[in-house]
Amino acid sequence: MATLLYRLGRASFRRRKLVVALWLVLLAALGGAALAFKGPTSSNFTMPGTESQRAIDALQKEFPEASGATGTIVVAAPQGATLADPQLKAAVQGLVKEAGTLPGALAAVDPYAVKALSQDGRHALIQVQFAERADAVTEDQRTAYENSGAAAEAAGLQVEHGGEVMNAPPEVGGTEAIGVVIALVVLVITFGSLVAAGMTMLNALIGVGAGMAGLFALSSVIDLTSTAPVLALMLGLAVGIDYSLFITSRHRQNLVDGLEPEEAAARAVGTAGSAVVFAGITVVIALAGLAVVRIPFLTVMGLAAAGTVAVAVVVAITLLPALLGFAGEKVLPRKLRGHAASHATTKEAFGFRWARIVTRLRIPVILVGVLGLGALAIPAMDMRVALPDASAAAPGTPAREAADLITAGFGPGFNGRLALVVSSDSPEQTGAAVQQVSQVLQGTPDLLTLTPPNLSRDKLTALLAIIPQTGPTDAATEELVHEVRDRVAGVSGAEVAVTGQTAVGIDVSEKLSDAMPVYLLLVVGLSVLLLMLVFRSVLVPLKAALGFLLTVGATFGITVLVFQEGHLASLVGLDTPGPLVSFLPILLIGILFGLAMDYEVFLVSRMREDYVHGADVQAATISGMGHGARVVTAAALIMTSVFAGFMLIDDPVIKSMGFALAIGVAIDAFVVRMTIVPAVISLLGRAAWWLPAWLNRALPNVDIEGERLRDQLSEEPERETVTV
Repeated sequence: MATLLYRLGRASFRRRKLVVALWLVLLAALGGAALAFKGPTSSNFTMPGTESQRAIDALQKEFPEASGATGTIVVAAPQGATLADPQLKAAVQGLVKEAGTLPGALAAVDPYAVKALSQDGRHALIQVQFAERADAVTEDQRTAYENSGAAAEAAGLQVEHGGEVMNAPPEVGGTEAIGVVIALVVLVITFGSLVAAGMTMLNALIGVGAGMAGLFALSSVIDLTSTAPVLALMLGLAVGIDYSLFITSRHRQNLVDGLEPEEAAARAVGTAGSAVVFAGITVVIALAGLAVVRIPFLTVMGLAAAGTVAVAVVVAITLLPALLGFAGEKVLPRKLRGHAASHATTKEAFGFRWARIVTRLRIPVILVGVLGLGALAIPAMDMRVALPDASAAAPGTPAREAADLITAGFGPGFNGRLALVVSSDSPEQTGAAVQQVSQVLQGTPDLLTLTPPNLSRDKLTALLAIIPQTGPTDAATEELVHEVRDRVAGVSGAEVAVTGQTAVGIDVSEKLSDAMPVYLLLVVGLSVLLLMLVFRSVLVPLKAALGFLLTVGATFGITVLVFQEGHLASLVGLDTPGPLVSFLPILLIGILFGLAMDYEVFLVSRMREDYVHGADVQAATISGMGHGARVVTAAALIMTSVFAGFMLIDDPVIKSMGFALAIGVAIDAFVVRMTIVPAVISLLGRAAWWLPAWLNRALPNVDIEGERLRDQLSEEPERETVTV
């Protein structure tokens, strides 16, 4: 691999104008394709095979007029007045007529006719049925819905708009660019050169631009969830900057060692580029591996993020050496350029001093590190997951205002109404089944009310609403769904299913929770095999996998403390603590696995390189840490900054993703990889690099440290003879 990448890096350096031109043309073409073919994103998290999804599919076929998105307009009378007032009642009924004629709406239900009034008479709910599902509602239709009710407001009513129709993709504005600015500052401090920092950032931005443009160009033919582009952007930026940082750092070291710029770039791509390719492959495999859990929206999210990571790798090993060719020695600080480098005095880097401390105090370091991370993981035992509802939306948004007003007037259960679908082969059987359902559900704990049935045109399907006493993400609501399903299972002569957004969220969360142990086992097993292939060792991969488990546990624990239990929630701008979004844990495992292996490879590969070339374990460990600590520290700070920038987005799902990834990267880089790992390797001694002879012969040699490349270069003193 190293030899192939060496030749690729040399060719890109020599033909830099062509390489840059090709990338710019490709970027423009992908941008044009994105503008021409961009399709809508979906906010629906479906789970084929679950009871709730089967009921939704059946409604679309048998009861199409009730299968589209619903909107809920909440109306509140002024303090001291009620909606029985003739003027206010006329204003409400006028809003009902207006809502029924909105673009995309089929009908609006008069709250006086169905008694959708609060006990105090001040609040009313107007249900608006749309023809299309929420992800198919256009922005114009959503805007028209949100702007309805001006006349009612003029009459003194408070009008808020909520419901499924308000499910819009999260907006990515300029606040997360703060993380990119911090990353740029870290690059400037690390390199001591504006040219090197700017070139590294430019390379990463071109890569993420190409990746995101390609993703949006495909959005018209794939069902792209609303969070998938945000995740792809988040991860593409982070790894793009990191991968460019690793190669640029090795190139600068080669220049300081006296190599010509072309040779320095070629060797940087051949050595550091090999680690980048391997690290990128691990991230891609981990993200693409999300497909094994067979959850469509999670598969799309994983593949979208994996695509941007793959583009970042290709950009790093092709475009970056071309940009290095234009930069020349300007990637170095002035004091290290030309002949000044031979006179420059360099003091021992902090990484060497830190490694000596860690290896000398290895047993206390291991105990404190493991016990500390174990303690942080304890709150994860109480972790709850759910799909977020409107009551957890950002304060001030229409959906949140509507949810709060519903809770104030009717109670939290009205924000998470369940739909009970009863269907049979004859109207008589359906009617009899509805009566049985009403009887068996009497006295069900936490069930507030069961509404009268709404029949389809052929009267073969009945739709009843179940109002819980508790909110959509409350544990009691989840228990209610299971209790209702158990009770209606005995109804004969008809098919009965519980669905609705709340039921879908519960089913999705349970399926994801069931899949997480399987995926975690897959990821850990994969890490052991891949690292065994790279490091030719048994214990080093096992140590890496255990370290990854410590990282994941501590990250889950801290995220539960903040986002679920609300400790220090105000520091991250969280208004309403609650369960973690259901796909966050499994997604976090996949992403952190890939990033953890990045740092493992960049640090431990240098340790193994020195050990193979004759250094004892202690010296090799110190050398590997000393040479890699500065770059890994910068990479971790950059990645943490980029992820933390997404915490500034109001959407609680994106906020929690950014927080968990930022915390996870910081823990893994600084506590696990740069503290516990060198301590453990020092403690293991020569046993760290033991591999049975039969296994050594069976495993292919990927040459990630570039040993074969060094041998080839030492045998060919004239670099001009190398074939490109």
